[in-house]
Amino acid sequence: MTVEWSTSPPPLVLRVDRDAPDLLRDQLQDALRDAIRDGRLVRGERLPSSRALAGELGVARGVVTECYAQLQAEGYLRSQRGSATWVGDAGLPTAEAALPSVEVPPLRVDLRPGLPDLSSFPRADWARCLRDAVRDAPDAVLGYPDGAGVPELREVLAGYLRRVRNAHARASEVVVCAGFAQGLHLVLQALVARGLTTLAVEDPGDRDSHAVAAGLGIRVVPVPVDADGIVVEALGEAGAVLVTPAHQSPTGVLLSARRRQELVAWARERDAAILEDDYDAEFRYGDEPVGALQGLAPDRVVLLGSVSKSLAPGLRLGWVVCPPELVRSVADGKALADRGSPVLDQLALAWMVRSGRYDRHLRRMRVRYAQRRAVLVGALREHAPGVRVGGLAAGFHVVATLPPGVSEEEVIAAARERSVGLYPMSGYRTSSVAAGPQLVLGYGNVRTPAVADAILRVADLLG
Repeated sequence: MTVEWSTSPPPLVLRVDRDAPDLLRDQLQDALRDAIRDGRLVRGERLPSSRALAGELGVARGVVTECYAQLQAEGYLRSQRGSATWVGDAGLPTAEAALPSVEVPPLRVDLRPGLPDLSSFPRADWARCLRDAVRDAPDAVLGYPDGAGVPELREVLAGYLRRVRNAHARASEVVVCAGFAQGLHLVLQALVARGLTTLAVEDPGDRDSHAVAAGLGIRVVPVPVDADGIVVEALGEAGAVLVTPAHQSPTGVLLSARRRQELVAWARERDAAILEDDYDAEFRYGDEPVGALQGLAPDRVVLLGSVSKSLAPGLRLGWVVCPPELVRSVADGKALADRGSPVLDQLALAWMVRSGRYDRHLRRMRVRYAQRRAVLVGALREHAPGVRVGGLAAGFHVVATLPPGVSEEEVIAAARERSVGLYPMSGYRTSSVAAGPQLVLGYGNVRTPAVADAILRVADLLG
């Protein structure tokens, strides 16, 4: 990648020794050649002007001019009259020159689950909220923050979660983190310090959480999921359980009211913790809103959420609503991990939620995702009638159950040859129990016309 500087390039770290027998010009030539050969200066990078470099090194400008002229003749540098001097092609590191070009055919349509529509990120709203945050932030806020997060965002998130998710949330119980994965790590770390050794997880479910738990020395126990959600009687002796009640990932089932009560009763009886991943809660279609499980038992449930699906994963902003006895441990862990999430981004998110722009964006995206969902389901019903579609109540993926005997692996490989990315349910399973072939089809980051195009291209493969 070419390095370009919008104004003057930064200083070069070059040295010349006036006591050495070599001419200053020759020393400078050798130093620049070495910098280009070992990759410290890359092709297309702009060098300081001869006047600027001479001033930095304390040498005559003519020394730099002669050096540049010689290296241009050798191909190490290039320039145009009236323009700057740039690094040329000669002398590039051998490793870079020898790298083989790997041809990876691009996918025409990638139905990868879990990605929101990145092109719809509300750039103008975010820029305005960030500008307002920068303008109004007191100087003191720009110091090292509390690991729990800035008070403004914690207050806004607590109010939002009470209103929209029926959570039992107070600002003092909210910890801001860098997305769900970090929040999960911080909570598990705090629970391990209290004696946690075993974590139950949904099967099928998010496999990344297994790695987070294993990294802390926690034994992971997969628990089956049925049409009502996680099977509570299979939880056994686990000290905590991770669940996705609003839209089970990836099957899409809703944790039923009966199972919610059973799960809370299990946690109280076992003195266990429930970790609630508020997955896909923002995007429900047609059904009545579903409250957070945390609202039923705030003393037992840790609620984890983020803006990775509602805005964009790249923001790296999320939150944990903790029972009071866990707050300080989680906040201290966050402070030790990275000194706290970026303050201005936290303030910008607070502005966005408080101003109503966040809700406006969610309303717009619900309509867009619902349209894509309808197109996907319609295309499957028309062109692949043997496929049963489920998991439609929320989020931006569906589960396509293929006819018996169809191979997930073969379908996926054949679809990739047609430039369509498909993803198997087996990638979410932990147990080796035989299950029918299924695909998890995401439509969040795919344009609506491309959704129909993808199904047309692969319909005959689906059985």
